[in-house]
Amino acid sequence: MNYECLICQVKALQKRMDKYGVANKKRNHLVSSIMKDISAIDLENSYSPEITRNIIEQLKQNSKVADPYQKEKDESNHEMLERYHEFQRMVEVSKNPFDTALRLAIAGNIIDFGPGHDFDIWETIEYVMTSNFAIDDSLQLQEAIKNAKSILYLGDNCGEVVLDKLFLETIHHPNVTFAVRNSAVLNDVTIKEANGVGIPQVATLISNGDDAPSTLLHRVSSEFKAIYNSSDLIISKGMGNFEGLMDENDPRLFYLLMIKCHVIGEKVGAQKGAFVVKRSSRTI
Repeated sequence: MNYECLICQVKALQKRMDKYGVANKKRNHLVSSIMKDISAIDLENSYSPEITRNIIEQLKQNSKVADPYQKEKDESNHEMLERYHEFQRMVEVSKNPFDTALRLAIAGNIIDFGPGHDFDIWETIEYVMTSNFAIDDSLQLQEAIKNAKSILYLGDNCGEVVLDKLFLETIHHPNVTFAVRNSAVLNDVTIKEANGVGIPQVATLISNGDDAPSTLLHRVSSEFKAIYNSSDLIISKGMGNFEGLMDENDPRLFYLLMIKCHVIGEKVGAQKGAFVVKRSSRTI
């Protein structure tokens, strides 16, 4: 972690307490408790998504709201499904359907309700279709897909998951497993939302067994870990998954994401706002 990640957590706390409807009379004690936990964090041995998970767990314990982002998740999925045929048509008429579907999937990564993150999905789609990837290992990814007997796809956010479905529909691989969060956290996709947009039509759907907004291999279920270890190719969507897996030096692992903050940009080797297709073992 970087110290700026902790500052970001503190800045997000007010908004998150509002979302969870934490009573005013509980807030002083709750913020004091969370700040003590934050002050004790070892930056060299911590993962930002795990800190987020732990803070949200405390918010849940002081709230009657089970899933404060459900409305946003449903609306973003509905909006993207409403235009699904348009996205399909873009792929169908493209000279390079793989590249177009990949770009749409990465553009979808902007759909995020994290702290300080405003977005325009349609503007981003237009931009990503004509931009160069800051890091472009897409040809390696395409070759890896052709050679893989099994693929594990790590899902990220709602809304975005609709374009993940289109990408998987386009590559038409016979053995894909799509992993989601075990329970509601931020606007990350769970089994419920993935079923709602039709992921089982293109992949076997599983939970990773954890409720952190990431893939943290020391927290996931044994079922998920077995699939992770045995897959020929692992496609990781989004910044949250990248934060949990960025120390893995594994040529099976490809990151697809939009850089949403300069701290992650420095880790990846790209500027904020850039689009990235990066193989894990690639040296920056």
